[in-house]
Amino acid sequence: MSLAPVTTLAFAGAGWVAAVHGLAARATDGVEVVRVASRTQAAAARRAAQAGGAPCRLDDLPGGADAVVVATPAGAHRREAERAVDAGAAALVETPLAATLEDADGIVALAGRGQVAYAENLVHSPAVAAAVQACRRIGELTHLEVRLAQGAPEPGSPRLEPAWGGGVLFDLGVHAVAVALLMAAPAQVVSARGELSAGEGLEVDDDATVGLTFDTGLQAQVRASWRAAAPSWDAQAASATSAVRLELVPDPVVELNGVPLRLPPAPPGLAADQLHFLGYIGQLAALAADRRAGRTPRPAPEFGRLVLDIVCAAYASARSGRPEPVPFAGPRTLTPHQLWRDA
Repeated sequence: MSLAPVTTLAFAGAGWVAAVHGLAARATDGVEVVRVASRTQAAAARRAAQAGGAPCRLDDLPGGADAVVVATPAGAHRREAERAVDAGAAALVETPLAATLEDADGIVALAGRGQVAYAENLVHSPAVAAAVQACRRIGELTHLEVRLAQGAPEPGSPRLEPAWGGGVLFDLGVHAVAVALLMAAPAQVVSARGELSAGEGLEVDDDATVGLTFDTGLQAQVRASWRAAAPSWDAQAASATSAVRLELVPDPVVELNGVPLRLPPAPPGLAADQLHFLGYIGQLAALAADRRAGRTPRPAPEFGRLVLDIVCAAYASARSGRPEPVPFAGPRTLTPHQLWRDA
């Protein structure tokens, strides 16, 4: 048994993301779930039975916890992050950072009052880290493509409704955009062009392609789709002399010029090795260490706002038919879906 201090967690939200964080918490030394809150007591009780801790109401948070994982729908992220920080707890805000850029600005400002981190788990993925390091070794990129494809949410899921804030690009695509930013750094995105489509019977996008222009001249492509028969998450990058390939799902693989790179193995006994390879365990371990040391957590919410800037620009571009600048120069009070359909 570890003698390290325990960082206590509360979950704001009891959906499937909270379930993943619950599994990761059980596998992370020095982390314990003590509260689970949801809009309904029944949902909080179900998730607490799985993740540990006691069910409670959202307005009971942080309930004495050191940190709150904000896993509500994006439209409530700012409110729940403020509730946590104002009570002295750290806030780990799930992806996407917010439903509007106005709320994203508010969360970034909140980090000036306390510890706030953006919960892009792939920042902590050992496979993504290896791919990023390989990109640094091969020189300036001339090609970059990131693709995340999987099946659609179950019928009736709130993620299929416009009120959620957006479709596949807003939901799954934020992770693809994050990987593109990490692999292309230090290059910076200056504009985005989006192409979105909605399948039969859907109001939200279920297939999206985003062209990113970087300040180095790099033209990158990001794709997100809910139309795949099986999940496939991968990326390819190249310079004038070398190439890097990243595969996250179904199996983690990183290759440099066709040669596989060694990845740190997953710890034994996990419910799923993807908790390690997709960065969920590393994310909670980093949050706990930052909380105990009083450090600014990483990634900071500015990274999440940049991702949302790009997503908003892509949705607006899909409506206008032309590239949009990044940072996005349009309305900050509209959701990505509204920028596409209603602006």
